[in-house]
Amino acid sequence: MNDINQYIMSNEVIIRLSFFLGIFAVMAIWEFIAPRRVLTVSKIVRWSNNLGLVFLNSFILRILFPAAAIGVAVFASEQGWGLLNYYNVPPMIAVIVSVVAMDFVIYVQHVMVHAIPVLWRLHRVHHADLDFDVTTGARFHPIEIILSMLIKFATIILLGAPVVAVIIFEVMLNATAMFNHSNVRLNLVVDKWLRLILVTPDMHRVHHSVEDDETNSNFGFSLPWWDRLCGTYRDQPRGGHENMTIGIHSFRDTKMTSWISGMLVMPFIGKMSGYVINRREWNQQKGADSTGIVPDDACIHSIHGDKNEK
Repeated sequence: MNDINQYIMSNEVIIRLSFFLGIFAVMAIWEFIAPRRVLTVSKIVRWSNNLGLVFLNSFILRILFPAAAIGVAVFASEQGWGLLNYYNVPPMIAVIVSVVAMDFVIYVQHVMVHAIPVLWRLHRVHHADLDFDVTTGARFHPIEIILSMLIKFATIILLGAPVVAVIIFEVMLNATAMFNHSNVRLNLVVDKWLRLILVTPDMHRVHHSVEDDETNSNFGFSLPWWDRLCGTYRDQPRGGHENMTIGIHSFRDTKMTSWISGMLVMPFIGKMSGYVINRREWNQQKGADSTGIVPDDACIHSIHGDKNEK
């Protein structure tokens, strides 16, 4: 096991980058061959800025956390920290439990960034993308990425997650995020059965709807079970996948939603108003997005022609 851990530590960047590039290429080609929706914004603009934000986040994380999650897992193992180390759980069981538990933590974290206004300010950078494709899956504000990494560190230490489990989880999370955010057409019968074990693009696309009850559904990233168990599952969008509107009602300006400069300042725009935790009813309240954050007038661009319509 020590040899495996050493190999993973020495080749972590290569392992993760290889999976990222390979899966990204597959999904990008699939999107080109069989797209699910017609894109509304220049692909060159969106891809260059979304991927630019990804590289910026990667650079920041490497500066702040050189050892990353793998290093934390090694340190926790050496110190004997965490439930799985304390109870001396068999390695295979420890790996399975760790991967499933970390995925559940991601689900809870995702619910909370929708439920807590200050965290939603960060997370809405992800949701404000006016289109939904493979680059959307990794588009997050740097502050949210840092907070997410700290939560991941705490989870690894509390669990005592093995190094192998951490690298499996990291690769799985990255791969499934690209898959379930992709603008790909999947056979409906295949989708119906696949979403019993994996979050599919059609399942997650519902979560990127502009409508409150649809946005606050389908929070899972990799495993689909948490939404069903916790009552946040929604089968299909009200308007259908081709006709549904992606993004946030109050952010329709491409200068704000599709350029890095806009994404970086987005959390600091707008005033806070009333908020309902995990709002899941269909609400047409005017003048605020699904979290009650009322943006500046310059940022409100209604898709129905009424600038102030919710």
